Amino acid sequence: MDATEVRVILKDSPDKKLKAYATVTFDNVFVVRDIKVIEGASGLFIAMPSRKVKHPCPKCAFKNELRSKYCNQCAAPLPVESSPQRGEETSVSQAEHKDIAHPITQPFRENLQKRVLEAYTQEKAKVHSGSALG
Repeated sequence: MDATEVRVILKDSPDKKLKAYATVTFDNVFVVRDIKVIEGASGLFIAMPSRKVKHPCPKCAFKNELRSKYCNQCAAPLPVESSPQRGEETSVSQAEHKDIAHPITQPFRENLQKRVLEAYTQEKAKVHSGSALG
């Protein structure tokens, strides 16, 4: 599977970790939106699109966001979620989100990251050269 098109939308906030969103089309037949370009401690990386994890209320089964104290539907107290134990690899912020789509193999992930970061660099260069001209 080949990334046939990569589009990047830069974010305006230079002091934030989120640098851009990318949309990648595969083999001209499948698209994945909202891939994030993030500035981490060791450089840029991509994060796949995700959604917040929700847990059902034991009384009414309404799905509430993780760490809610009361149900947004029936106002019943919700059980306290156990926090990750020390030494567990999953951070709290990662536990709150679940990927919607993600690469299964490391080589594919590396290739996707390389393509998205190349497109990000090109888009950033276009914006900077355009602002230098104007």
